[in-house]
Amino acid sequence: MERVKAGIIGCGHISAVYLENLKHSPYIEIVAVADLLADRARARAEEFSVANVYTVDELIQDSSIELVFNLTVPGSHAMTDLAVLEAEKHVFSEKPLAVSLEDGKRVLECAREKGLLVGCAPDTFLGAGIQTARSAIQQGMIGRPIAATAFFMGSGPEWWHHDPEFFYAAGGGPMFDMGPYYLTALVNLLGSIRRISSTVGIQIPDRMIHSGPKEGTPLRVQTPTHLAGNIDFQSGAIATVITSFDIRGASELPFIEIYGTEGTMSVPDPNTFNGDVKVRRFGAEEWETVEPLFICSRNERGLGASEMVTALRAGKQPRTSGELAYHILEAMHAFQRSSLEGKHIILDSRFEPDETLYYGNEILAKVEV
Repeated sequence: MERVKAGIIGCGHISAVYLENLKHSPYIEIVAVADLLADRARARAEEFSVANVYTVDELIQDSSIELVFNLTVPGSHAMTDLAVLEAEKHVFSEKPLAVSLEDGKRVLECAREKGLLVGCAPDTFLGAGIQTARSAIQQGMIGRPIAATAFFMGSGPEWWHHDPEFFYAAGGGPMFDMGPYYLTALVNLLGSIRRISSTVGIQIPDRMIHSGPKEGTPLRVQTPTHLAGNIDFQSGAIATVITSFDIRGASELPFIEIYGTEGTMSVPDPNTFNGDVKVRRFGAEEWETVEPLFICSRNERGLGASEMVTALRAGKQPRTSGELAYHILEAMHAFQRSSLEGKHIILDSRFEPDETLYYGNEILAKVEV
């Protein structure tokens, strides 16, 4: 298959991971980069031998480019996606799909009108960790999944990030930053979300930047930093989820556990592509490690875009589709709405994941239960 020519808009920290992982891709050729800071784009192009350094408009208008990676800050995701789609190009965006539900809908509607594909991170669920967990569930290793827990417990990015302000603005916080990994994994393991109830708050409002040239600068916190709630899935399973930037000590809570009628499954960090899946069956005294379906590294960002290209050539929707990203976006908003409005929030969107297992553009046969 001929490689798709692609460009990257946004040359911040995460762009280096994409460029490193995609430089030998058999599916995608990065031919241009762009950033509002021209020097940053030039530095990335030189580091990874990218042929062209463009302005954002120049990259969008290059007729040879078929796919654009949108690696801008969250507040620019929808605006950039729409500009790319209007230029008749497919787009793969970093998470979240948009800050507002209205903008998320606009992106999906534009893609449908243009007959184009929208893909969106995270793509970590395509890695060995979550795919092995899916396989174990399909094989009935823990019986029927009936409940789950998921925890992201951190102290906030101001301790290590040089420009952490956007983490505390609208579209930021632990839910919009890390929630997509956890919620996307849960949807791929348990199916579509039906409703959400929660309590949220800003528990540590006084913060400052602790690294880089802005060290000592106060941070303005404009979004919840601790969110705790319950998710009811269409399948009947119930999950308890906490995401927090307010944990100043440590936590020994698991990343994700799935509880079934016949046992418990420990799922690895959904922010990585690998990790051990462990099962403890009802009545067993020890945990057993499930044989991984395949081997992959900890960070294979860009895998979802490769899958998107194969889906494009096959005339199918990618697994990292805009529809999945919108379902996750609606769920994240529901955490905040539920607390604000004091009621369950029933989601309007539905998303049922592809039942086949996946890795490295090879479709693995579904294991019949």
